[in-house]
Amino acid sequence: MEIIARMSGGAARHVIELHQLRNPEEFDHRVYTGYVDVDESDLLRLRSATVPVHRVPGLGRSIRPTDDYRALTHLITSMRAFRPHIVHTRTAKAGALGRLAARLSGVGSAQVHTFHGHLLYGYFSGPKRYFYVQAERFLASMSDRLETVGFQVRDDLLKAGIGRPEQYVVIPPGIQLAPVPDREAARSCLGLPPDAPVVAFVGRLTHVKRLDRFVATADAVLQRVPDCRFVICGGGELHEEVRRSIEPFQHAFHLLGWRKDVETVYSAADVVLLTSDNEGTPLTLIEAGMAGRPAVSTRVGSVAEVVRHGDTGLLAACDIGELAEQTVRLLSNPVLAGEMGESARKWTLSSFGAERFVADTEALYRSLCEEHWDRRTAERLKGK
Repeated sequence: MEIIARMSGGAARHVIELHQLRNPEEFDHRVYTGYVDVDESDLLRLRSATVPVHRVPGLGRSIRPTDDYRALTHLITSMRAFRPHIVHTRTAKAGALGRLAARLSGVGSAQVHTFHGHLLYGYFSGPKRYFYVQAERFLASMSDRLETVGFQVRDDLLKAGIGRPEQYVVIPPGIQLAPVPDREAARSCLGLPPDAPVVAFVGRLTHVKRLDRFVATADAVLQRVPDCRFVICGGGELHEEVRRSIEPFQHAFHLLGWRKDVETVYSAADVVLLTSDNEGTPLTLIEAGMAGRPAVSTRVGSVAEVVRHGDTGLLAACDIGELAEQTVRLLSNPVLAGEMGESARKWTLSSFGAERFVADTEALYRSLCEEHWDRRTAERLKGK
């Protein structure tokens, strides 16, 4: 039983890949989810994914006590009906409600929670961060396994006192990217000049992604590469704020909104730029690599486990000047950018394939079932 708050973002992409490639003869895999917000994309619709889901009333991103109680009771009832061997939760909200429901249901399911990143940096400060850490420590005590998408994410959580080292397993993401069109066709499709340098951002327009830093970096790049074009592919609560911020140099920006064919955006780009304050193991940078495009990114979370600095792209501090410098370095040296793009293609295809991701996850499920069975057998024998 896999529980995710909403089918939007990178976590939902994992669910889709897992469901489509799993072994249905071995795993009865059921997905329970809420509804996306109005400013988010529904990946099931955006990717035409054939993943049957069980909708959970009240389950969503925001904290609303009445809705949360409805979702909790619905999950408890569903668990008692399905009686899953494993409850697998993703995202913070679903992780809290799902793990509480698993405990309260009395079914005795093994529990695994996946951290696709964490909320330690870039989201909360002061009392809110303290409450988040305390809540995750409590929830970790109820979990059989804690999965992270990268080693740095795991280390950050352990440093915060969340879980024990032996609970953790690291399973890097694995995805499939649709065939990449040629550059000329991609640029024509997006209305971009055929010869201008192009820098792309793909992702949610939300605070942690620091689109203000992206726009400021673009401004600095334009001072040195005035014919550069910047593409923003995605949507979110900051759409209007971003639109207003680019008005002084609107000629250089293309706001695409959510698109199904992200491979077209990568093909049209020379560089993919990510300016976040916090990340897990960003699928955007994996996709960019698979499309043969080098990346420039802030050195946060497990980004360095995707972008190998100086080989598949360039990393920088959360500093506008340094980000602009690294971006200009690639734009002004097409040979270097091409070499890094080819290295990125080889690295991401060999390390972040969907088949490997599914095999790792299925192995985790098998080990959980074996351990859970052994523990329950030992408890019964002890009772006798």
